[in-house]
Amino acid sequence: MKPVTLTKNWEFQRAYNRGKHYVSDILVTYVIKNKSDNLQIGITTSKKIGKAVSRNRCRRIIKEAFCNIYNDIYSKNNCRNYDLVFVARTKTAFVKSTDIEKCMRIHLQKAGII
Repeated sequence: MKPVTLTKNWEFQRAYNRGKHYVSDILVTYVIKNKSDNLQIGITTSKKIGKAVSRNRCRRIIKEAFCNIYNDIYSKNNCRNYDLVFVARTKTAFVKSTDIEKCMRIHLQKAGII
């Protein structure tokens, strides 16, 4: 099963305002429970990161890192009803997806999702 993508602004704002956040140099992760039975993810990149090419690269490598972790999350039965928002930072454009995957694993372990 594929995770659902967050698209509405209020969904992101709910995660920013009420969710737990985990911060590192290359990634910020917001985690909040939702009422649906789906894992929902959202990725944001601001213009501070750079031009469109850099922002798109950040989104691509964050998606790739999440795809590698997704099976670990989905195997836990009680961890499907979460909203996850990943925010790229300025260093994100210069690292590889394996580094982001390590950082993402640390954040999700602290949150108790993995």
